[in-house]
Amino acid sequence: MLNRIHSLGGYFHEYQKSVSDPEGFWADIAETFFWRKKWDKVLNWNFDEPKIEWFVNGKLNITENIFERHLFTHADQAAIIWESNNPNEDSRILTYQELYEKVNQFANTLKTHGVKKGDRIAIYLPMVPEASIAMLACAKIGAVHSVVFAGFSAQSLADRINDAQVKLVITADGSYRGAKSFGLKSIVDEAVEKCSCVEKIIVLKRTGESTNMIEKRDIWWHDAIQNESTVCKAELMDSEDMLFILYTSGSTGKPKGVVHTTAGYMVYTQYTFQNVFQYNQGDIYWCSADVGWVTGHSYIVYGPLLAGATVVMFEGVPTYPHTGRFWEIIDKHKVTHFYTAPTAIRALQAYGLEPVKPYKLDSLKVLGTVGEPINAEAWHWYHTHIGKSKCPIVDTWWQTETGGMMISPLAGITPTKPAYATLPLPGIQPMIVDSEGKELTGNAVEGNLCIKFPWPSILRTTYGDHERCRQTYFSTYKGLYFTGDGVKRDEDGYYRILGRVDDVINVSGHRLGTAEVENAINEHPLVNESAVVGFPHDIKGQGIYAFVVLERDASTHDPEKMRDSVNITVNKVIGAIARPDKILFCTALPKTRSGKIMRRILRKIAEGDVSNLGDITTLLNPEVVEEIKKAAGF
Repeated sequence: MLNRIHSLGGYFHEYQKSVSDPEGFWADIAETFFWRKKWDKVLNWNFDEPKIEWFVNGKLNITENIFERHLFTHADQAAIIWESNNPNEDSRILTYQELYEKVNQFANTLKTHGVKKGDRIAIYLPMVPEASIAMLACAKIGAVHSVVFAGFSAQSLADRINDAQVKLVITADGSYRGAKSFGLKSIVDEAVEKCSCVEKIIVLKRTGESTNMIEKRDIWWHDAIQNESTVCKAELMDSEDMLFILYTSGSTGKPKGVVHTTAGYMVYTQYTFQNVFQYNQGDIYWCSADVGWVTGHSYIVYGPLLAGATVVMFEGVPTYPHTGRFWEIIDKHKVTHFYTAPTAIRALQAYGLEPVKPYKLDSLKVLGTVGEPINAEAWHWYHTHIGKSKCPIVDTWWQTETGGMMISPLAGITPTKPAYATLPLPGIQPMIVDSEGKELTGNAVEGNLCIKFPWPSILRTTYGDHERCRQTYFSTYKGLYFTGDGVKRDEDGYYRILGRVDDVINVSGHRLGTAEVENAINEHPLVNESAVVGFPHDIKGQGIYAFVVLERDASTHDPEKMRDSVNITVNKVIGAIARPDKILFCTALPKTRSGKIMRRILRKIAEGDVSNLGDITTLLNPEVVEEIKKAAGF
């Protein structure tokens, strides 16, 4: 396979080349793709504005690099193997030829309904092949997709639709998740009441539940595609044309629309997929993420399909209808590469080995983790009991904003160390700085993780607000991209990610801004104010701990009923993923004299570390700290 590293020596050689001549390195890789017009210049950049352009003035379409580039050799090969939430429902297999035709047909459908190059399209679908088809159809005609995880609330969906000024929404009647089914179209209906920009809604039939369809606005997917051709010419795109917007939480309340563009993202996702996973033709690759997150974009849809891989896509959850469901699917489809979140591993580990015993798992060659650092105990369990001590684990560190994996072992090549993401991938130049921005050189150092040179899939902006992009990622340390993560580099030069250093909580691999959750809690009519911090959680990695001050007349309410009521509010404003794990009611929050909430103290209390809370005498209300400690059981 082109651009594959085959040995540790090969990695060091490629890495050195990528650092000494980044433009030459990425140009060589980009040459292996299909371009309608080659670029004039490899790279323009500065991190001050910031402005980053890769493969300047190149012309291409990413879908031609998935389909036309592969159809001669891969037409009859499975592109997507879909496994239903219900194990009794037949699997679906789409070959590259079938996927190509379905993408073309749906691309024509979008055009029929008025979608043009540059229009923003929201996708709010369950984990079904149509989610991939919709994304690729948008890319084919130059529309910009914004996939919203189908667990988000109507309010969260409306916020994203309005921010991107979405023209058309693609959804389903409902979705299955374990033993339950959920209405999706009803959530979309509620959302678009607040969105004057939406002109059409295309609805996939999935659960068959009763669905309200508004004439002239809403159309069933099966009706919409009925008379459409399976031939569609791909739109000519510039290298820097927008491919997608994906919203991610930040340390302020409003989610940020991270923008990724066409060519650099294409080159980087294929390159990292091939090298990190060491994928070979004939392998069966399964990433258990949802396409609503960046992992699903880069390593279910784009990276693997650009590489001509066979991808398993799973609609359900790891514990339904039994706790061996993941292992059952691996055996059923002879999965060779399995990529999942530490949260899922810890949750399954808690059930013991009985659910694993019935399965051979002998097809597995490579295991991967994503979304958060994996703890050593879960790493060893995964390696021993799932990988049978023979499968390398690639513990990958990256972000929505980076577009692709940044620090990771190469499977079977990089010697691994539990809980370490190991070494930067070729083209990635990490830098560890202290709080003042001074570089910490050498090994055995700990500080803030920055990147000092652009890579092809770096975010270009936050949609509609470039200044926010500059402030968030490029203003903390001059001339550097700041990841927001703390990191340790050990004596071997290996990197261990220590988690967020800003006001962001990583819950089950999903980033949630503390301000976003606080704003949701504060929507409750009986809540005066709140403060949210993260705390260590055995399964999720980090849980959400909310300190809530109620209005005076609310203090007589039953605390458990109030907790349920607050959780319902958060569920409605953001979605179930943001519900606090612990809610502590208090009469006031510890504040400085300028009115700033001292989250450092609350974080210590949430973590159970109350022996050294530091100097609290400068607080406006130091007596509140004792009261909160007592309420928390200390």
